[in-house]
Amino acid sequence: MHKTIPLSQLRLAEFVRPHDVIGWPQGPGEPLALTEALVAQRAEMNAPALLFGLTQSDTLRPELAEHFRFRALNGAGTSRRVTALADIVPSHVSAIPALLREGHLHVDVALIQVKPLSDGIFTLGVIADFTQALIQQARVVIALVNPALPATAGDACVRSTDIDVLVESDVRIIDMPDPEPSWVEHEVARQVAALIPDRATVQLGVGTLPVAVAQALSGHQELGVHSGVVSDVLISLIERGVVTNAHKGLDAGRTVTGGLFGTQRLRDFAARTGLIDMRSVEYTHNLAVTSRISQFHTINSAIEIDLSGQVNAEVAGGRYLGAVGGQVDFVRAGVASPGGRSIIAFPSATPDGKHSRIVASLGTRPVTTARSEVDVIITEYGAAHLRGCPLQERARRLIEIAHPAHRESLSRALHESRSALS
Repeated sequence: MHKTIPLSQLRLAEFVRPHDVIGWPQGPGEPLALTEALVAQRAEMNAPALLFGLTQSDTLRPELAEHFRFRALNGAGTSRRVTALADIVPSHVSAIPALLREGHLHVDVALIQVKPLSDGIFTLGVIADFTQALIQQARVVIALVNPALPATAGDACVRSTDIDVLVESDVRIIDMPDPEPSWVEHEVARQVAALIPDRATVQLGVGTLPVAVAQALSGHQELGVHSGVVSDVLISLIERGVVTNAHKGLDAGRTVTGGLFGTQRLRDFAARTGLIDMRSVEYTHNLAVTSRISQFHTINSAIEIDLSGQVNAEVAGGRYLGAVGGQVDFVRAGVASPGGRSIIAFPSATPDGKHSRIVASLGTRPVTTARSEVDVIITEYGAAHLRGCPLQERARRLIEIAHPAHRESLSRALHESRSALS
């Protein structure tokens, strides 16, 4: 049975042992009052490690490295402030629950936020993903009561017996408003939308390019959505009748996701309509599930891709800014789905145009998705279909969709690499 205490009486040092690992959910799942207390009380603890994924708060700051060790699953959002100081854990999202339960990925204290429902059941509201595994593996679960959370069910539900300390209370939730895409992202999105048929199911994610793709799909009919996370733009597609979820092959009529990465508008919609199912990554990213989705078109992005088709979605300029995340899970899902496709889309060059994002070689930078896995690569200049395509032909196709200012140098690099092998 958990004990209940007011927030003002919470002393985290009572629960954190020397060198413990403290973790919390991603994005809007972060319990702000608890992580703020963690930072404020840092001098009272003996160098715990912080395990985090994508963050969108001001919690993580470089100067905290004096008191905490950082362990990062994701370098996006505000997490990138400290990834240069962090141990990076490169892992497919689908694998994280098993890594936690088997102890390969360790957590001692889990900080979560919940809303009471009934009969000893609480909801995480905005997050499911791998949070259940985080709770199950932790020695101590400290839960912040947040009555502002939406009353979602499914894998967002937590039993009172899983909570050790209940802390009252806070009503803040991290907002993640949809960003405004650039003109070039709108052009990329237009190319993506042209490849997606009516009645397809799509996976989008969050960020400027997913927003642009969702907007570009506004003329489509009877789409479905199955995604790791969703944002506010989903509501517009549902309200316009673009997304009906009627032809998915499973979960008919339901949008399936692991996280509500939006604003109050999305949270209210989820609570009011009950049309969004909150599921863990063991469902959303499970190939046995996703391969059954009809015409599943998965859309992911990249930092860069080389002429053989290798994708780097993690490192730019020597900094860890992305993640392995769910990219490979969904790349495989799109290819395995009947009538589906896996799409990796991104602008052909950096915003200033000086650097091509299609490169001759990744060099020492990481390969997030192997060249043997890729299907379709899209830039604002078109689509390169690479599945089953031999290396020389895929290089030619990728150069064709590179930024015109960089095509000559890419062709020259390709010719030089051929000469070196002859």
